[in-house]
Amino acid sequence: MPRKPKRPCSYSGCPRLTDGRFCEEHSKLEAKRYNHFDRDPETAKRYNAEWRKIRKRYVSARPLCEECLRVGRYTPTQIVHHILPLREDGTNAEENLMSLCNSCHGRIHAERGDRWHSR
Repeated sequence: MPRKPKRPCSYSGCPRLTDGRFCEEHSKLEAKRYNHFDRDPETAKRYNAEWRKIRKRYVSARPLCEECLRVGRYTPTQIVHHILPLREDGTNAEENLMSLCNSCHGRIHAERGDRWHSR
Protein backbone atom coordinates (compact mmCIF):
# COMPACT_ATOMS: atom_id res chain seq x y z
CA MET A 1 0.00 0.00 0.00
CA PRO A 2 1.44 3.41 -0.91
CA ARG A 3 2.31 5.81 1.86
CA LYS A 4 1.07 9.36 2.13
CA PRO A 5 3.68 11.92 1.10
CA LYS A 6 5.51 13.65 3.92
CA ARG A 7 4.45 17.16 4.76
CA PRO A 8 6.17 20.10 6.44
CA CYS A 9 6.24 20.21 10.23
CA SER A 10 3.39 22.33 11.64
CA TYR A 11 5.74 24.11 14.05
CA SER A 12 6.09 27.71 12.90
CA GLY A 13 9.15 28.16 10.68
CA CYS A 14 10.26 24.51 10.69
CA PRO A 15 11.03 23.25 7.15
CA ARG A 16 11.47 19.55 8.06
CA LEU A 17 9.24 16.96 6.43
CA THR A 18 7.33 14.52 8.63
CA ASP A 19 4.72 11.77 8.53
CA GLY A 20 2.78 13.23 11.45
CA ARG A 21 1.84 16.74 12.45
CA PHE A 22 5.21 17.72 13.94
CA CYS A 23 8.78 16.58 13.36
CA GLU A 24 10.41 14.51 16.12
CA GLU A 25 12.02 17.53 17.80
CA HIS A 26 8.91 19.68 17.77
CA SER A 27 6.51 16.89 18.74
CA LYS A 28 8.29 16.74 22.11
CA LEU A 29 8.04 20.52 22.50
CA GLU A 30 4.37 20.48 21.55
CA ALA A 31 3.63 17.66 24.01
CA LYS A 32 5.38 19.61 26.77
CA ARG A 33 3.42 22.78 25.89
CA TYR A 34 0.15 20.83 25.81
CA ASN A 35 0.79 19.19 29.18
CA HIS A 36 1.69 22.54 30.74
CA PHE A 37 -1.03 24.81 29.36
CA ASP A 38 -3.91 22.76 27.94
CA ARG A 39 -4.12 19.57 29.97
CA ASP A 40 -5.98 19.35 33.26
CA PRO A 41 -3.42 19.24 36.14
CA GLU A 42 -5.39 16.40 37.75
CA THR A 43 -4.55 14.22 34.75
CA ALA A 44 -0.88 14.03 35.73
CA LYS A 45 -1.91 12.68 39.12
CA ARG A 46 -4.06 9.96 37.53
CA TYR A 47 -1.48 8.85 34.93
CA ASN A 48 1.58 8.29 37.10
CA ALA A 49 4.27 5.58 37.30
CA GLU A 50 1.74 3.09 38.66
CA TRP A 51 -0.46 3.62 35.58
CA ARG A 52 2.54 3.11 33.26
CA LYS A 53 3.18 -0.29 34.88
CA ILE A 54 -0.49 -1.29 34.53
CA ARG A 55 -0.51 -0.13 30.91
CA LYS A 56 2.67 -2.02 30.05
CA ARG A 57 1.31 -5.23 31.58
CA TYR A 58 -2.04 -4.82 29.79
CA VAL A 59 -0.46 -4.15 26.39
CA SER A 60 1.86 -7.15 26.69
CA ALA A 61 -1.20 -9.35 27.35
CA ARG A 62 -3.30 -7.73 24.56
CA PRO A 63 -0.98 -6.45 21.80
CA LEU A 64 -3.77 -5.92 19.23
CA CYS A 65 -6.61 -3.38 19.09
CA GLU A 66 -9.70 -5.04 20.54
CA GLU A 67 -12.12 -3.05 18.35
CA CYS A 68 -10.24 -3.91 15.14
CA LEU A 69 -10.11 -7.59 16.12
CA ARG A 70 -13.92 -7.66 16.28
CA VAL A 71 -14.06 -6.85 12.56
CA GLY A 72 -11.11 -9.04 11.58
CA ARG A 73 -8.33 -6.42 11.32
CA TYR A 74 -4.98 -6.90 13.03
CA THR A 75 -3.82 -3.50 14.29
CA PRO A 76 -1.23 -3.04 17.04
CA THR A 77 -2.29 -1.48 20.32
CA GLN A 78 -1.33 2.17 20.65
CA ILE A 79 -3.52 3.28 23.55
CA VAL A 80 -4.99 1.64 26.64
CA HIS A 81 -8.46 3.16 27.00
CA HIS A 82 -10.56 3.42 30.17
CA ILE A 83 -14.10 2.30 29.34
CA LEU A 84 -15.42 4.40 32.23
CA PRO A 85 -13.02 7.39 32.44
CA LEU A 86 -11.10 7.96 35.65
CA ARG A 87 -12.65 11.43 35.99
CA GLU A 88 -16.06 9.71 36.08
CA ASP A 89 -14.96 7.39 38.93
CA GLY A 90 -13.57 4.66 36.66
CA THR A 91 -10.70 2.49 37.87
CA ASN A 92 -7.53 0.94 36.49
CA ALA A 93 -9.03 -2.54 36.89
CA GLU A 94 -8.65 -4.81 33.86
CA GLU A 95 -12.43 -4.95 33.39
CA ASN A 96 -12.39 -1.19 32.79
CA LEU A 97 -9.51 -1.23 30.27
CA MET A 98 -9.44 -1.78 26.53
CA SER A 99 -6.48 -1.85 24.11
CA LEU A 100 -7.09 0.34 21.05
CA CYS A 101 -5.38 1.82 18.02
CA ASN A 102 -5.41 5.61 17.60
CA SER A 103 -8.27 5.65 15.10
CA CYS A 104 -10.58 3.48 17.24
CA HIS A 105 -9.74 5.55 20.32
CA GLY A 106 -10.52 8.78 18.50
CA ARG A 107 -13.78 7.36 17.14
CA ILE A 108 -14.92 6.25 20.61
CA HIS A 109 -14.27 9.68 22.11
CA ALA A 110 -15.86 11.46 19.17
CA GLU A 111 -18.99 9.34 19.60
CA ARG A 112 -19.05 10.12 23.33
CA GLY A 113 -18.63 13.80 22.56
CA ASP A 114 -16.22 14.33 25.42
CA ARG A 115 -13.18 15.40 23.43
CA TRP A 116 -12.23 17.94 20.80
CA HIS A 117 -14.93 20.34 21.83
CA SER A 118 -14.46 24.10 21.49
CA ARG A 119 -12.87 25.81 24.43
